[in-house]
Amino acid sequence: MLPNSNLFVPRIWDFCKRSNPLFMAVFLGTAAACIFLVISSLLRWHQPGAAYLLLGSLLYLVGTFGVTIVFNVPLNEALARVEPDSTIGASLWSSYLANWTIWNHVRAAAALAAAALLTIALCDREA
Repeated sequence: MLPNSNLFVPRIWDFCKRSNPLFMAVFLGTAAACIFLVISSLLRWHQPGAAYLLLGSLLYLVGTFGVTIVFNVPLNEALARVEPDSTIGASLWSSYLANWTIWNHVRAAAALAAAALLTIALCDREA
């Protein structure tokens, strides 16, 4: 389930404002391409590779893009609000490090699996 859209859209906007423009072009461009591929795969479901295309695109959208916005960005925002030398900052850092690392591993695994599925979709279409 997606979080409340009143919280989701501002998070994406804040993330974009603070990030490297080239990174954002690639990150958001890939998400936009995956949305297009989801629609395309559904419209061409009978063609070879459509299922792989759908699964790979959805995996990127949920496992990479979604996890970044829903989990990693809020963790980064919470850390940015505290003083690093304070006791709260030290406490937050230890929980941040564990949680952020877990979600970063989820993103990495999702991106790798999505890339594999999209590659299979391309190979399946050429066969």
